[in-house]
Amino acid sequence: MNAHSYDAIVVGGGHNGLTNAAYLAKAGLRTLVLERRGMVGGAAITEELVPGFSFTTFSYALSLLRPEIIHELDLVRHGFMPLMMPSSFHPTGDGDYLLLGDDHQQNLQEIRRHSPRDADAYERYHHDLDKVCQAIRPLFDSAPPDIFGTDPEDQADVAWLLKQLGSVERSVLHDTVRLLTGSASDWLDDYFTHEAIKGFHASSSIIGSKVGPMSPGSGLVLLFHKMGEHDGHLGSWAFHKGGNGGFTQVLARAAEAYGAEIRLEAPVTSVLHQDGRAVGVALEDGTEFRAPVVVSALDPRRTFLELVDPRELPGDLVDNVERMKFRGVSAKVNFALDGLPVFPALPDTVDHFGGFLNIGPTIEYVERAFDAAKYGWYSEQPFIDAAVQSVVDPDMAPPGKHVMSCFVQYAPYELRGSDWETEREPFGDKAQAVLESHFPGFGDLVLHREVVTPVDIERVTGLTEGNIFAGEFLAPQMYFFRPAPGWSQYATPIDGYYQCGSGTHPGGCVIGAPGKLASERILRDRRR
Repeated sequence: MNAHSYDAIVVGGGHNGLTNAAYLAKAGLRTLVLERRGMVGGAAITEELVPGFSFTTFSYALSLLRPEIIHELDLVRHGFMPLMMPSSFHPTGDGDYLLLGDDHQQNLQEIRRHSPRDADAYERYHHDLDKVCQAIRPLFDSAPPDIFGTDPEDQADVAWLLKQLGSVERSVLHDTVRLLTGSASDWLDDYFTHEAIKGFHASSSIIGSKVGPMSPGSGLVLLFHKMGEHDGHLGSWAFHKGGNGGFTQVLARAAEAYGAEIRLEAPVTSVLHQDGRAVGVALEDGTEFRAPVVVSALDPRRTFLELVDPRELPGDLVDNVERMKFRGVSAKVNFALDGLPVFPALPDTVDHFGGFLNIGPTIEYVERAFDAAKYGWYSEQPFIDAAVQSVVDPDMAPPGKHVMSCFVQYAPYELRGSDWETEREPFGDKAQAVLESHFPGFGDLVLHREVVTPVDIERVTGLTEGNIFAGEFLAPQMYFFRPAPGWSQYATPIDGYYQCGSGTHPGGCVIGAPGKLASERILRDRRR
């Protein structure tokens, strides 16, 4: 085997690509990861944009990472260190707040402070949602069946799916369908009456998606974000030590420990194939690497329309990928701060900075923020999902200083009548003004501000239209339709060419499951 010959080549060093490479290398394949940038991580990176301040430029939290990946790849040995988030803070828009943490009884007391009726509904809400999560978890953590396949294995997979669905309680199955097809607002109305309490719970229903909490489909987004866990705590979230860049460095070390090779600044322009079978890849500089297995960790648009000639693929696959909805609507506004912001009702504590700061007081507030995106513009008063990460991980900023990561919606990829180079700073001003309205004097603390638009996300990470999930979370684009009907099991029409990015099942977030499930398909095909 020569220096440019491998058993498997993974295109893209994001977290799914690294996960896939680690599993393949662990199975004994001589594996090469090719990353076009000068660092691994994709959208899960940490950068020092200001001396002493570490910014999670794009993604910034862990929740949906599948627990078995941690154990099977022995990530703890390579430095895996999640830092649990003990609180969620939600200003109610009238000077008051919700502050929820790990203590269930204290949470009930906090909700009862606003609405005794909603406190009574709180346990029922979580019980019903947890039952749905438990019911669909076997589907979430397994490759989808090919419902269009005709061989006995495909039929056995479909039979397994029907058996799983048949074992679910009638009420739970109904709740599942309601969440998959309906709106978060309708679902929450069944439990809560207080507008701020509904607003808090609705925040997970719009992350990364061109939907409002009153839109059909927002229930699916809410459900997806409740599928994460840490140490057995369903729906819990964490930061990684050193940010998500710290996590992807852990994955890189694990992959290399199993024997994988990682090459940076190695942009792949095409997948080489002969007689319908993958044989390697070509880089931008003309260098070729050979392997009988090539895995794309890029999104479906890149995987099927750029790395290979779409004219050589089935027309229905190309048509479905061309029609796939991306429509990024998420931006980041990251701050270096001279000190902690002050919330007037909580002047003498930092407890509310231990996790997410949820700036979307009510469902109506978030829905009105969405209104602008419907017509090609950004929100005048955006929804903000923020975190002062240096409270949880003090090493991310100098002593007494802080970094604040703000995930902001809505910011459409395409602006009607303008562009993001023109609107970058005005949009940042809108986000900062919202923070100022809740934390008076916030602007005086700002030492540095970075505004990351959907166009920036696409340019830097390669995610089409800046969509953070490599394809929107819409029912026609999930499970056995992700990324296209008949091609949801990680293979492609070219033998030996596979897909493992977030545009495959189960989807986006820092999850690792597409990388893991694709490796299982690859290794099963090789055994055959």
